Amino acid sequence: MSDLETLSASVTALEESIATTNGGLDVFYLLFAGAMVFFMQAGFAMLCAGSIRAKNVKNIMLKNILDACGGAVGFWTIGYAFAYGGADSSKLTFIGNSDFVLANIHDGASLIGWFFQFAFAATAATIVAGTVAERCKFEAYIAYSLMLTGFVYPVVVHSIWSSSGFLSAFTDDENKFLGSGMIDFAGSGVVHMTGGVTALFAAKILGPRIGRFYDADGNELPEPVSFPPHSVALQVLGTFILWVGWYGFNPGSTLGISPAGYADVAALCAVTTTLAAASGSVSAMFTDMLMTRKATGETMYDITMCMNGALSGLVGITAGCSVCEPWAAFVIGIIAGWVYIFFSSLLVKLKIDDAVDAVPVHFGNGMWGCIATGLFASPGLVANAYGTPNNGLFYGGANAGSSWVLRLLEEVGLDISHHKGAAYDMSGPSEAAVEKYEISTSQRKLEIDLPAEEEVVPEPEKEAEVSAEENA
Repeated sequence: MSDLETLSASVTALEESIATTNGGLDVFYLLFAGAMVFFMQAGFAMLCAGSIRAKNVKNIMLKNILDACGGAVGFWTIGYAFAYGGADSSKLTFIGNSDFVLANIHDGASLIGWFFQFAFAATAATIVAGTVAERCKFEAYIAYSLMLTGFVYPVVVHSIWSSSGFLSAFTDDENKFLGSGMIDFAGSGVVHMTGGVTALFAAKILGPRIGRFYDADGNELPEPVSFPPHSVALQVLGTFILWVGWYGFNPGSTLGISPAGYADVAALCAVTTTLAAASGSVSAMFTDMLMTRKATGETMYDITMCMNGALSGLVGITAGCSVCEPWAAFVIGIIAGWVYIFFSSLLVKLKIDDAVDAVPVHFGNGMWGCIATGLFASPGLVANAYGTPNNGLFYGGANAGSSWVLRLLEEVGLDISHHKGAAYDMSGPSEAAVEKYEISTSQRKLEIDLPAEEEVVPEPEKEAEVSAEENA
């Protein structure tokens, strides 16, 4: 064997070794990130346990465990197949149609991908547990958990994260919604808003706990009754566990670490996640303090606002964690705190009982996270994470969350869209006036072209008339 052949063989062996190492590194990275996401189940469990009354703790703990079990079974049997099965970027489909019970998945990269996505599915399911705490039947909750992870959540995943989804940013260019697809990097909409909407419907269907808005006889109370949490310590522990788990949730959504640029994206996600959580916490707590001071004259700092504000900031940055600058993440978190306060107050006014305020945190701020991405997505960062040049409205660009607004502004003109009306009256006559004028014109023309004929009286009749006149 010549020296050139030997060198070529060595280079090939080195490349194979590097590829194997990188593949193993990516599997370990997703294993670690997925484990952190799964550890969020403990955070939800502690938060729920601390937020409710002591007499219902065992029940809510069992439901949290079953979320993980039901999520595993539902997502293994049909959920993953509906979400990602048979993905084809050249063809849009409603749901996937292959890989049921992981029948055709055997390699490490695909298997660890299922594990990571299962952790997300279980997270979406467990969001509802706290909302319906203290009043949901055990059997009904098991059925819900299987349905959400087996069908509802996978349909949403397929539409946004599968390359065959109609909102996907990973499909072929000609199939992308509004030219870019929806940017939801780690799931403000896919995971949190889905879980939050489900929680909202569940709370409305089940009705409030006895004594929350109505007494035992069904009479409306003058003021809603708040049930104090039985353990603030468990609430705080759960909040911190969730915050830590989010470092697997958001940075882990790169789905790998070895490709060029992935480490930069993951690092940015960690920073934006931290800033949004911090600013959301401070925003909610101090805003609530100022509102309380204005209403009562007393200055009080509510730890519940502090905790849920942090979670709101985390939910709000999840969609855009990879495409927003750190300063934007700080702003998104501040607004997330306000969104939480607004939705929490709205639920009380609507007499919808949410035991842990999961709907304001996950639905309200899941929605805000999707909108915020359309506003704050930065030039360059979108290209780094998605390989496309699209950027947010505040940067002069437009993605699927905002481009339709720009198109409408362009159609109506800036005078109307920005300056309360046009500079000139170009409305012209109304359609009714034009139609009336045309009818009138046609009638006058008919009278001119076709004059009325004189009446011709026969001769005998004329003679009779003359005789009658003479006799008279």
